[in-house]
Amino acid sequence: MSKTRARKPRPRSLRTLVAVVAAATVLATSACSVHTSSNNSGGAGDGSLLLAADSGSPTFARNFNPFAANTRIGAHYMYEPLQVVNSIDGKATPFLATGDKIVDPKTIQYPIRQGVKWSDGKPFTMDDVMFTFDLIKKHPELDTLGEWQHIDTISTSGNTITFHLKTADVPAAYIIDQQIIVPKHIWQSVKNPVSWTNPNPVATGPYVLGKFAGNQYVLDKNTKYWQADKVAAQKIVLPASNKQLDIVKNGYDWAYAFITDVQKTWVGADKQHNKYWFPPGGTVSLFPNLTKAPFNDVNFRLGLSYALDRTTVANDAEQGYVKPAGQTGLLLPNQQDWLNSSIPGNGLITQDSSKALSYFAKAGYTQSGGKLVDKNGTQLQLTITTANGYTDWLRGVQTVQSQLGKLGIAVKINQPQPAAYTQALNNGDFDLAMGSFGGTGSVFQDYNNLLNSQFATPVGTATTANFERFKDPKVDALLTQLQAATQQSDQKKIVDQLQEVVYNQVPAIGLFYGGLWGLFSTKHFTGWPSASDPYAPPSTWTETPLLVFTHLKKAS
Repeated sequence: MSKTRARKPRPRSLRTLVAVVAAATVLATSACSVHTSSNNSGGAGDGSLLLAADSGSPTFARNFNPFAANTRIGAHYMYEPLQVVNSIDGKATPFLATGDKIVDPKTIQYPIRQGVKWSDGKPFTMDDVMFTFDLIKKHPELDTLGEWQHIDTISTSGNTITFHLKTADVPAAYIIDQQIIVPKHIWQSVKNPVSWTNPNPVATGPYVLGKFAGNQYVLDKNTKYWQADKVAAQKIVLPASNKQLDIVKNGYDWAYAFITDVQKTWVGADKQHNKYWFPPGGTVSLFPNLTKAPFNDVNFRLGLSYALDRTTVANDAEQGYVKPAGQTGLLLPNQQDWLNSSIPGNGLITQDSSKALSYFAKAGYTQSGGKLVDKNGTQLQLTITTANGYTDWLRGVQTVQSQLGKLGIAVKINQPQPAAYTQALNNGDFDLAMGSFGGTGSVFQDYNNLLNSQFATPVGTATTANFERFKDPKVDALLTQLQAATQQSDQKKIVDQLQEVVYNQVPAIGLFYGGLWGLFSTKHFTGWPSASDPYAPPSTWTETPLLVFTHLKKAS
């Protein structure tokens, strides 16, 4: 299956995203507010865009190594990948490549864009692309996307680079797409590229580093940028502190932040210009620990599922901003085109206490004296783990606690600090855990992260996905088939079966679609992404903001 080489983003297709983004979804879809400083004022009289995206601890360290975990967010606005992937719908927009072609399930080609210059004026060439892939192979710590888990060898011919994959792996194109490219003439002399902070970055993207201070830094428009005519903002201003009150009062143009009563606080502050868009960014769910009873009994999981009123959980958790989740594993409406029409109600489970009690009875639990008890008369007790400080998730868990309590289940809530929560999730140290999956833009990757038994490490051994530790050889076989399928009609048939697995076997209990919290002002710039024009997510990390910066127009 070949995909468009044109500048226009390609049609929706099945592709893969990395676990790093899946992990980011857990944070992105929790309503953790950012914090912004009061000594900044917006104002694009000079063409600047005030952005709440980066945060100091409490001040900024000057690190623009795009491979580093602690790099400044602004590095993603300077370096470009081969293609930028919109996680909303999976579309890829060509940047340093002009498109891609799936030659066969093990071979992917990219024509490399000609006429591009680095910000120091040197030409961008195929040598830079090859150097970057060789660099991340030589230093696996830099291979943050796991490129060489998929690539066997690379060859070039003229301006076309060909990736020969280890196995039939069509979704690998998604990962290769997103590899940022660094200049060979700069990085080839760096002794330790892993620890190098790259204080004066040379890149191909729309911005270069301007003034840098511990409390704020500025990115200036790259006058040598290959599509400079599409870049409206002359400067990007990134403060180290971004408090909610300041986002509202100080004229921010763009912020990623959850704000209570957004209509009153954000829109009300400037009804003419202030807009918001909170699209689904992942499915917030309860992960049952499938390695222990009673969670390893599908009847018990179905009982839990039918006991919950997801609409109430969603409204209590996210103040009515998001929708209850269906039980298909798809992120709706983003992945509506993949929906299995044979599953009723788009997969949304309606609360049914009688049905829940029937399933619990099959699992060995019945009501007695207002309590749900086992055969020995002992009340069922469960513990739900959620991260301390994720206030929206806590509200959702408290609603779940109340709903299960009405059936006679005693529910405790465990709130470790975020680092300890992550460790517990990774190690399988929980009964039920709040978590999130999906939102990568790739149907394959969403299901692979949820269901692939390769991630089902023994309890006590960390994993990066499939935290519930689901195992089914038939499902693994479906994922392998999906990975090799090039035709969307074949992909759809397999995805239909995977939806039935999630619906019938309940490896995770979907609660609601966690939002991506985008706040925008049209006072200085127009053309922000929205529900009517979802060309990019409102998130401010990775390279997706490149889609925004090349789309905005100065307000008239």
